[in-house]
Amino acid sequence: MNLRQVAVPVAALVIFGLCWEFLVWANGWPNYKMASPSDLWPSFWKFRWLFLEYGWDTLWRTVAGLVLAVLCGVFLGMVMGLSRTMRDALYPLLVGFNAIPKATVVPIIALLFVGQHDMNTILIAFLISFFPIAVSVSIGLSTLEPEYRDILASLGASRFTIFWKIALPKTLPEFFGALKVAVTLAFIGTNLMEIVEPHGRGLGHLFDSGKISADYPLMFAVLIALALMGILLYYVVVALERVFAGWAERAPT
Repeated sequence: MNLRQVAVPVAALVIFGLCWEFLVWANGWPNYKMASPSDLWPSFWKFRWLFLEYGWDTLWRTVAGLVLAVLCGVFLGMVMGLSRTMRDALYPLLVGFNAIPKATVVPIIALLFVGQHDMNTILIAFLISFFPIAVSVSIGLSTLEPEYRDILASLGASRFTIFWKIALPKTLPEFFGALKVAVTLAFIGTNLMEIVEPHGRGLGHLFDSGKISADYPLMFAVLIALALMGILLYYVVVALERVFAGWAERAPT
């Protein structure tokens, strides 16, 4: 990663913050209506230990749900990608489940496993993020050119060799593209559960505390913290993509 790749995103974030500050100042909005970036740092500092503690709770639960989504999504995608029958059987179920608003699933999960905050949060992060991974892997495998299979089969390659040497590498770009989407979805699921649970932990719970006490700078500070964590995980995925599927990247013209 060169200097330009670091400087451009940082400059964009700075410009965004300045535009946000100017918008609040130009409209004369008080901080109980729209907090400005200059209002956020006092909240970060005042609740710094809660941000560290709850931020860690949110992060590890999100990563755990995401890892579970990757494992289950890749397995399910392989099953659907390698079997037309299973694809025809499972796709309607997956699409139907994904069409259900996850905000309606959160209270059900919370009631099923009362008091088990970690498991509830990891489970909803998993449920909301595994769909794009499963679909991307399935599409990548099912669209493998039959000529590759025929040539390798005629040379005596086994089905496992064809999968390992051709099908799996071809699927990696689609997989990492879906994983970038799943990262943000996992954070959404984590925070939905943290907000709903009355005695939970995490940044979602801190956001809900700010809402109850009408502390708008705290609420916006939580949102910014979540955005920064999402950006961090996104670039972790980008780094992994460059390691395992860097060959698929094309420089823009």
